[in-house]
Amino acid sequence: MIDNVLRTDEAAPRPENAAASQIAVLAGLAALGTLATNILLPSLPQMAEALRVSSATVTSSITVFLAVFALGQLVVGPISDSYGRRWPVLAGFAVFVAGSIWCASSSTLASLLIGRMIQAAGACSTSVLSRAIARDLFRGAALGRAMALIMIAMAAAPGFSPLLGGALDHFWGWRAEFVFVAILAAGAAIAYGSILGETHYSVRTQLHPFAIAKGYAGLLRDRLFIVPAATVSLIMGGLFSVFSATPRILMEAMHFTPIELGLFFAGTVLIVFAAGMLARQLASQLGLDRSICLGLLATVAGGVAILTTSIIWPSFLPFLCSVCVFLLGMGIVNPLGTAQTLSPFGKQAGAASALLGFWQMIGAASGVLLTANISNDATYSLAVVLTASSVLALGIYKSRAKAA
Repeated sequence: MIDNVLRTDEAAPRPENAAASQIAVLAGLAALGTLATNILLPSLPQMAEALRVSSATVTSSITVFLAVFALGQLVVGPISDSYGRRWPVLAGFAVFVAGSIWCASSSTLASLLIGRMIQAAGACSTSVLSRAIARDLFRGAALGRAMALIMIAMAAAPGFSPLLGGALDHFWGWRAEFVFVAILAAGAAIAYGSILGETHYSVRTQLHPFAIAKGYAGLLRDRLFIVPAATVSLIMGGLFSVFSATPRILMEAMHFTPIELGLFFAGTVLIVFAAGMLARQLASQLGLDRSICLGLLATVAGGVAILTTSIIWPSFLPFLCSVCVFLLGMGIVNPLGTAQTLSPFGKQAGAASALLGFWQMIGAASGVLLTANISNDATYSLAVVLTASSVLALGIYKSRAKAA
């Protein structure tokens, strides 16, 4: 049913004809939150030493960021549906810059966590509204293609940011990473104001608690929303588990340097690029349902492969291959599942995007938390989280197909 909804809207502008600058700005908005987390990954041991805490404890800066990021989206989405996208986005950039400066000047873990919460409050606005703006600009199958293009473009930021973070840490220390993202956000705000601006010209929804709660409740009762949203959120939890566990696996267990860790993440960008391109082709030839199922099968295979690696052959090459299989599947599921979740809800694009973003970040925070606590063996913990989340996501999505 959803495939039909996504394919029959021919009036919308096609992303191939959209200005490249629009796609670039949307990718920048979507990537800001992930960039703010991934650029720190090579510096977690150094941050722990400077703040006099353990490396496991300093990962709380990731968990706190994701939790605030998730909750903030529930507020920002309805506000944008009522008052438009422009001012919430610009306010989000300003708050993010302030939080980044706070983090750069922190001398204790408590102070860093406060700064990270401020950062997340700003980043949640830009991230959730990037999806809503994409829904404003594109429709139907065009939205699926646009999300795939944005995924390809934004993959470079979180993929290459650890390499950049490692270089910044090497020359100027980990605080320089926060200064860098603050400057980048200021530039992105200028680009957004000049290239996109306001895009929400459809009927505005009412803004009061009862209306917001009613809107969210309606989405949660709608299988067109709930099933693909849950599927994407579980896979996002697996992705952030990879982000949080890989520094422990490669730097502590395999003795990689921060620069080498950055090169690892940069190399995995090629997998996400390929997956985004493949997602577009699969969606055109097989439809969204079959394409998403194929992506989910790949994530299951990657999780099982990492589990096998952790037990039988705990070394770099099999770990690398297994992670690449998971990322290939993730790169297919994420853009297509996001498009499938949002496409039927044009009048509630902000709220639908916010609720999807909330679920994604709750999934991410849960994945990070579980990976840090299941076992002292980071590879085994990661494998358990990836396998469980992928199998559950596949089961949920297949139940939708049976009910359709």
